[in-house]
Amino acid sequence: MSQTRVDSAPYRPSRRAALASGQPISELMHQALSRPELISLAAGFVEQTTLPLAPSKTAIDRLLTDVAAGRAALQYGTTAGYLPLREALLDRWLKADGVSPDSAQVSVDQVVITAGSNQLLHLAAESMLDPGDIVLCAAPTYFVFLGTLANMGIRSIGVASDGEGMLPDALEATLAELDEKGELPLVKAIYVTSYFDNPGSISLAEERRPQIIDMARRWSRRGRIFVIEDAAYRELRYEGEDIPSMLSFDEAGDTVISAGTFSKCYAPGLRVGWGILPRDLVKPVLEQKGNLDFGSPNFAQHVMHAVLEAGRLDAHIERLRGAYRKKRDAMLEAAEQHFRPLAGVEWIAPRGGLYVWVSLPANIDTGPKGTLFSRAMDAGVLYVPGQYCFPKEGPCQHNTIRLSFGVQPDDRIREGMRLLSEAIAAEMDSSDAEPIEAIL
Repeated sequence: MSQTRVDSAPYRPSRRAALASGQPISELMHQALSRPELISLAAGFVEQTTLPLAPSKTAIDRLLTDVAAGRAALQYGTTAGYLPLREALLDRWLKADGVSPDSAQVSVDQVVITAGSNQLLHLAAESMLDPGDIVLCAAPTYFVFLGTLANMGIRSIGVASDGEGMLPDALEATLAELDEKGELPLVKAIYVTSYFDNPGSISLAEERRPQIIDMARRWSRRGRIFVIEDAAYRELRYEGEDIPSMLSFDEAGDTVISAGTFSKCYAPGLRVGWGILPRDLVKPVLEQKGNLDFGSPNFAQHVMHAVLEAGRLDAHIERLRGAYRKKRDAMLEAAEQHFRPLAGVEWIAPRGGLYVWVSLPANIDTGPKGTLFSRAMDAGVLYVPGQYCFPKEGPCQHNTIRLSFGVQPDDRIREGMRLLSEAIAAEMDSSDAEPIEAIL
């Protein structure tokens, strides 16, 4: 029996799918992976040779040798996560902040395990933001989170920052301006990367932390304004002493959301992150998470707990710090050698993290529509255009670059910096380099 063919209606992507298109992270990763000849100073991956094979094998062997423990690890877990791991994480966080458990404003019930810190950021955003709401972010900031907000139809507004993070005066002025426009009720969160941020490896100054929390509370006139603290790079400190987290300054315990991860300081393949949440947010976040996965991978959580229990994490972190300190020094030495002769090229020397933030003369467009990006790739080096790291609204510097020293060995870091400096020099000498005003 013949059937009449009826053409199906064209597929129309959902609004969320449409909003997700054009995000830079996938394209940058594609460039890095599809062209292995490029020296990628773009990828924020961890160094392959530093991945902890021995401590992970020991933890897994120990876990699977115990039949009951092994079966428990291979079974579904709870939505909030493996309780012994949550307890260990909270204890570790409080000790780092110099807070005794008796005086802490948080309990283990406020700790949620997620598949990396990005999932925690996503769940928190899903739980407190509606399309059209506003999140205030340092300019520049973590561009993957900016993509998350854009995908949800959330407005990101940049707040000026300097070498010590978000400027409190600029934040106050931004809040006052939004209040005057009648948009203060739309402001739901302030996002900061508190330690060695991505993209600049800048830490928010200790004295600014309580100021920002106080500001969030004072301006919560038309609804709660949360402070989201992304602490993904806290452990990657190469100089100086640790400083207390923003959570430690939240005396009422109702303002700060802290996100952490083992991806940078142990192994990204395990995808174990966590959040410490204000009590009001725990239930909605767990309900969102229950609909999504009803619990992050349980086996990975048991493995990380076994690593912590065996005392292997801190030894690994010390090895990581040594390896990354050496890489950082290689990039900074190459910058002195190759960038210093170039007029108007400046960079921030990081005390931790994985990145170096570079500023070029104002008339050089480092973005994908400028000629430097393709010129650098033709020379054999890939970087992240700084414009990706600025929120949709507010200040944006199109003459900036994010460089990562995390993946490449020292010799390729030095060679990549040389090649990039030659591309920049050629761009400066080019007679057709457009003024940045024309590009904007």
